Amino acid sequence: MKYYIIAGEASGDLHGANLIASLRKKDPRAKIRAWGGNLMKKQGVTLVKHYRDLAFMGFVEVLLHLRTILKNLSFCKKDILKYKPDAIILIDYPGFNMKIAKFAHKHNIKVYYYISPQVWAWKKRRVHTIKEVVDKMLVILPFEKDFYDEYRVDAHFVGHPLLDELSRVKYINKNNFVRQNKLKYKKEIIALLPGSRKQEVTRMLEIMLKVVDKFPDYQFVIGCAPSLPESFYRSLIGNEDVQLVFNKTYQLLQVASAAVVTSGTATLETALLYVPEVVCYKGNKISYLIAKNLIKVKYISLVNLIMDKPVLKELIQNDLTPENIEEELKYLLTNHKKQRQLLEDYEELRCRLGNAGASNNAATIIVNDLNKK
Repeated sequence: MKYYIIAGEASGDLHGANLIASLRKKDPRAKIRAWGGNLMKKQGVTLVKHYRDLAFMGFVEVLLHLRTILKNLSFCKKDILKYKPDAIILIDYPGFNMKIAKFAHKHNIKVYYYISPQVWAWKKRRVHTIKEVVDKMLVILPFEKDFYDEYRVDAHFVGHPLLDELSRVKYINKNNFVRQNKLKYKKEIIALLPGSRKQEVTRMLEIMLKVVDKFPDYQFVIGCAPSLPESFYRSLIGNEDVQLVFNKTYQLLQVASAAVVTSGTATLETALLYVPEVVCYKGNKISYLIAKNLIKVKYISLVNLIMDKPVLKELIQNDLTPENIEEELKYLLTNHKKQRQLLEDYEELRCRLGNAGASNNAATIIVNDLNKK
């Protein structure tokens, strides 16, 4: 079979790479063309576009780059028609991928959506479009299956792909990690995870770095996005006493006493590695005001959404200040009762997400469905 896969972000690249590995086991003759990143490329796909050229976030930012987005969309449609895939697999990235889903459906190409747009949070009317143009939704959060069932959408809960990735994480020796990355032996580590997009990393690090000198007994280490160059991070940190690690986020979290994390998949990764964390988000002012009026959920972090309670402190927009980060970090690092409660909540979180095997489950559903043709 011929597959065309589209992932527009770092997390999509990770999950896409795992899905591709599973697809090849189910369909050894699979030919795959994709939009994604280095991890997907390592799986032997023909990479059409890298996600670093696609990742625009926020309403204002999208408008500013609208010409580029439309150009990419036009190119993608032409590329699909030229390639003539048996199936298109869309991974999150809803603004772009929903348009491709409509296009593919119009041209009688099977559409599988792996990792659902957050239609349960905002623009619920999109569920009717999904029902019309997507053949199967492969969802990774347990409550998403219930949501789609209400609208009679063909949805399957496959489990969360992060559990696949984390099941492969090997225990590391802290002293070895410290030595290899030239860190300080006598200081505990606080991880900073500012995101994967250039604009959000710039915005988040500007605030995060202001708490560094408030914790002289700790060392701060930034988990860097593999798609961004070291020179970019160096230009942001200036003379601040922080260290950088690349492609070692899971190892960093294993040795961290706490973490300051930009809202997104990383908040869930941090929780599943049992690290106390504070969730941060700050967007363009206009984008935030628009989103605030459109998005109808109690929380922004996946951890709190899945648990349906405020497990983690969320510092959003005007609440995201160095003073508030400092206060919450001190609370997480010193309050043993809070630490115990977090561990209990993290255990419950893992139970709710089910078992590892999301990539394999998704690949099985896709290949079996295609073989019915």
